[in-house]
Amino acid sequence: MTSKTEKLVILMTRGIDTELPSVAFTIANGAITAGMKVFVFLTSAAVDVVRKGGQTMTHVPPLDPLAQLIADFQARGGVIWACPPCVNSRGYEQSDLLDGVIIAGSSVMHAELKEGAASLSF
Repeated sequence: MTSKTEKLVILMTRGIDTELPSVAFTIANGAITAGMKVFVFLTSAAVDVVRKGGQTMTHVPPLDPLAQLIADFQARGGVIWACPPCVNSRGYEQSDLLDGVIIAGSSVMHAELKEGAASLSF
C-alpha cells in the first residue's frame, strides 16, 4: 500500500554558522513547488535565522541568499514556527523576528505529524 502526503514539516536546529538553513529552505521551496504545504519549526540556534538581520549574515553560493530563500518561502505560503524557549533564551521578542514568524510550541509540529506530514531534520 502506498502512502501519500501533501505536507512536509522541516525541523531545523542549526543557525547562521552553517549552510544547513540555506539547504533546508531550498528544499522547503522545492516542496512548495511540488505542491506540498510546508512548515518549518526552528529550535535552538536556528531561531537566529529569523531574527531581523540574522538571515543576511550567511550566504552559500550557488544557493540563493538565505534572506531571499526565507522571503520566497513565506511569500509562497510556507509557515515558520519558532520555539518559545529558544526565542526567550536569546532575549528575543516577537518584534525581533521577521514578520510572519509564529512563536509556537512543538505541539503545532506534532499536530501536523499526527495528520501524516512527512518530516526532515536539519
